[in-house]
Formats: sequence, C-alpha cells, structure tokens
Amino acid sequence: MNKTFRQGQILKLIQGRNLHTQEEVVAELKAAGIVASQVTVSRDIQELGLVKTADGYRQIRPNERLGPDLSTVVLEFLQDVRVAQNLVVLKTSAGNANALAVALDKDSWPEIVGTIAGDDTILVIAPDQATAEAVRAKLLEITES
Repeated sequence: MNKTFRQGQILKLIQGRNLHTQEEVVAELKAAGIVASQVTVSRDIQELGLVKTADGYRQIRPNERLGPDLSTVVLEFLQDVRVAQNLVVLKTSAGNANALAVALDKDSWPEIVGTIAGDDTILVIAPDQATAEAVRAKLLEITES
C-alpha cells in the first residue's frame, strides 16, 4: 500500500466518521484492508495537517478555496449536461473541462463518486441513475442563478 493511497483513505475516513485517536484511525484502516502502524498514522496525520477537534480529526486547509468557486466556473464554461444511466456528461468550451472538474472535486458533492476530464468533456460518475439525475438538476440550478 503506498503512502498517497493510505493518506487518501485517512482523509476519507475522517470525513465520514468521528475518529478521536490514532488507534481508532489504525483500526478503521485495518477494517478497510490497509495495515499501518500507529507511528505511520501519526506521521500521516502530521503531513496531512490534521488537527484534533471535539468531533475528532479534521483537516484544516486555509488555502482550500484556491481558484474560482464552482458556480463561477459553471456559469462561465458549462454548455450542456446529459445523463446516461449513472453517468453525467458535461460539455464545456474547448480547454475548460479540467477547470470545471477541479471545481466539482473541490466542492466534494456527496452525490459524486468521481470525475474524469478531457479537453471539453467531463464524465461525472454517480452511484446510480437517480443520483445522476440529481447531479444534473443541481448543476442546472446553478446555471439559473
């Protein structure tokens, strides 16, 4: 298991659960099939900039919102939104798909499993068709702002 993947899993765990100790993080990683020592997790927590709060570990990112917000990027670049089963296909002007995909990823919509961006097309993956339709509606709502 590489460090980047392990740290990504730690971030995923702390977003979904209230983990208050390094031992809890180690146990949750183990339950996910990732073996890591408390010393390794301690180092990961430091490198990720996690802090312990009353609700458990949280990532404090003062520069988290670098770049324009999602609504700005949607209003400027989004040209079309289509649903194909659990997939949402977004069309942008040439060369702008990556900017929109990054903004979507930064917004961390729980409905979105992931995004893949090309030059003018983004594939947004949702868990099912109903969720894909909800993502489409949410994006179209932004365009009406």
